[in-house]
This record gives sequence, C-alpha cells and structure tokens, in this order.
Amino acid sequence: MQTILLVDDEQRMLDLIELFLLPHGYRCIKANSGEKALELLDKEIVSLVLLDVMMPKMDGWDVCQKIRKTSDIPIIMLTARSDKLDLVKGLETGADDYITKPFDDRELVARIRAMLRRLPASEVESEVIVEGGFRLDKETYALHYADLRVQLTLKEFFIIETLLSRPKKTFTREELLQAAWDYNTYTDIRTVDSHIRNLRDKLKSAGFPIEEFIKTVWGIGYKWR
Repeated sequence: MQTILLVDDEQRMLDLIELFLLPHGYRCIKANSGEKALELLDKEIVSLVLLDVMMPKMDGWDVCQKIRKTSDIPIIMLTARSDKLDLVKGLETGADDYITKPFDDRELVARIRAMLRRLPASEVESEVIVEGGFRLDKETYALHYADLRVQLTLKEFFIIETLLSRPKKTFTREELLQAAWDYNTYTDIRTVDSHIRNLRDKLKSAGFPIEEFIKTVWGIGYKWR
C-alpha cells in the first residue's frame, strides 16, 4: 500500500483529503505543520507528499525546499491562491505539480495516480497486497490463498483492494461504491450488496475460507474481518 503524507494546518482539510484517498487504497499520514511533516519524513516511507502552501511559521515553499535537499519524493502543492506567480514559485522550489483549492476530489486522485505512475519500478511499492494468508495481485487482478487462485472482475478487484487496504475498518456502502465505481452517482447503492454476495459465492466455490472474511456490519457496510 502506498503512503501519502498530507500537510495542512487545517485539521478539517487533512481529514477531508484522507476521506477522498482511503477508498482508493492509499494510506495517509497527516501533519498540521511543516516541522511535523519533516519529522514524519524522517520516520516513514512515503510515496508522495500533498503540501499546503499557506501555513504559519514554515510555509509550503520552505517545506518543499527542505525536502528537496535530501529527497526526490513527488510533491503536489495545494493552495487557495490561483496566482500564476505562486505556481511558478512552487515549481521553482521543487514541486512536481500544483492544484488550487477548492479542488475536485476526482482530479486530485487522478493527479496522484499520474504522479505515482512516473516513479521508477524500484521506487513503487509492491504490486501485491498480503493480508491474513490472502494475496491480491495488482498486476493480474487475481486473489490467491495458499495454492488457490481466483480471477476477479475489475469491480470485484476494487472492492477487495479497498477492504484489504484497511482490514479492520468498516467501510460504508458509499465508500465501496466510490472506490469501485469511481464516483458514478447514477449507480444504485445496493449494487454493492449484489457484488459482495456474488464475490462471496465465487470465493466460496473456489474453496476460499471466506466465511471468516468479508464481514457484514449491519446498518453500516462491510469489513474484511
């Protein structure tokens, strides 16, 4: 799972961006100051930084310059200002991309994906998610358990990927719909239930011990275990 460092002095914005990214399988760590962001980068393996410009004490430009002294990690800068001089300044300090608030969550996810695709293969995290004996192969869209293997459809893959990304979290139907159908508001929320039911039947027929996993949390949604 790829880890993204979110840096913003507003806790509400940090929580909102995390809410956007979690259904897409990203792990988020959050810093409410530039100083805290630099501390986390020394302790954590991070794939990308989302960095707010306007912060007290140490602004985003200063943080970006300090990061660039020791790391080539991708940096996307976030700002409420749309002045082109800010954009130029951000890029000159070492940022890779720039997005203006308020932003569309789909655009943000698309830019993150595009940025991470540019990383050399050696810098991209494993294309396999391992959890409780299960292995989800992101390249073949197949789920493995012991010597068993099941080929997943694209929607099934996104559902399993989301559940495995945080195996103890309960995901609402809305979150799973968002992850698998990419914000298609015309899809009925109960479609998630149908796909979960079919997925359980498919895995059970293949011999997977699925009764212990993909738990229904009544009134909320589903969790891995």
